[in-house]
Amino acid sequence: MFLSILKSKIHCARVTEANLHYMGSITIDEDLMEAAGIVAGEHVHVVNNNNGERVETYVITGPRGTGCICLNGAAARKFQVGDEVIVMSYAAMTPDEARTFRPKVIFPDGARGNRLV
Repeated sequence: MFLSILKSKIHCARVTEANLHYMGSITIDEDLMEAAGIVAGEHVHVVNNNNGERVETYVITGPRGTGCICLNGAAARKFQVGDEVIVMSYAAMTPDEARTFRPKVIFPDGARGNRLV
């Protein structure tokens, strides 16, 4: 049996852009992706702390050092620039692996353009 366990979390970043006319996904600054251990194409859940919306999508690598958190496609209707979001990814693990695994959680400073603190 495998369990779905939290692998990575970007906690309380701010949306910097919402692009309705894009094919879908979330674009994330490469620095944030690396710090959280998230890779391009990875399946993520995105939660909007301002309105309670939740979406599932995949990650596109954004320009390094920009603090970019951009919701693309239909998700752009549920997220606005300035909204506080949590981005989470999960991994399948055996119960034994899950007992000792610790997720990577980062806390970018949304007030300072999602810079890592």
